[in-house]
Amino acid sequence: MKIFCCQMDIAWENKATNFAKAQTLIAEAKVPAGSLVVLPEMFATGFSMDVAAIAESASANPAPGSRNGKEFNASETADFLAGTARKFNIYLVGGLVTVASGARGRNQAAVFSPEGKEIARYSKCQPFTLGGESQHYEAGKEIVTFKWHDCVVAPFICYDLRFPELFRAAVRRGAELFVVIASWPVKRIHHWSVLLQARAIENLACVAGVNRTGTDPKFTYTGRSVIVNAHGDVLAEAGDAEGAISAEVDLADLRSWRAEFPALQDMRAGASQII
Repeated sequence: MKIFCCQMDIAWENKATNFAKAQTLIAEAKVPAGSLVVLPEMFATGFSMDVAAIAESASANPAPGSRNGKEFNASETADFLAGTARKFNIYLVGGLVTVASGARGRNQAAVFSPEGKEIARYSKCQPFTLGGESQHYEAGKEIVTFKWHDCVVAPFICYDLRFPELFRAAVRRGAELFVVIASWPVKRIHHWSVLLQARAIENLACVAGVNRTGTDPKFTYTGRSVIVNAHGDVLAEAGDAEGAISAEVDLADLRSWRAEFPALQDMRAGASQII
């Protein structure tokens, strides 16, 4: 089973341009059918706090509507992800923004099957307070997993990476692969690489981190998307340009390692409350 990380130089709040970029990257990568392909956080718009301008309906296929006096497309990005998954016969993960309560949105990762069916939707549990995200986006409340062939996958978003308890909760639900979609700025890019490996090592899990590249009105991004196996070994790593990296997800090796080194069996119930 192959996983592909497609890092993009995201055009600011320009969905049409970003949709075209994403399809080009997937096509150029010659992705085999049934592969898991991952796009960055808010890949269609960039890490924008203008929720009113970019948010879409949280429902599958509702009628278009308005919010705060502005029209919003019912499910433009979700429709794109569904259609692209069907077109390339792949499992596809991508970030999007949907309407929440009041004037706030939800920063989400949506997952679609090769049939174009939505099979999972995760809302970012840890909005990035320092970047103002918590003022504009509601925090998610639950961990989500989905099946990719025989593999249990848990999606996460950017700042979630700094909170290992989220990943531990996913492992308790059977997760074997984490995908982390991100807009992680260059100023802290060293943390990105180290934390992805740490999440793999401590959970005996594979990890794929997909970051964006380029610039937006506030930050500069240098990509460095990476795929790590359950031993913490880097299988593939991108530079700072647009493009795709890929690696085989060896479930047999992962499960063998968990049996050989059964650290997860030593997890204690309620350990997070120990002082």
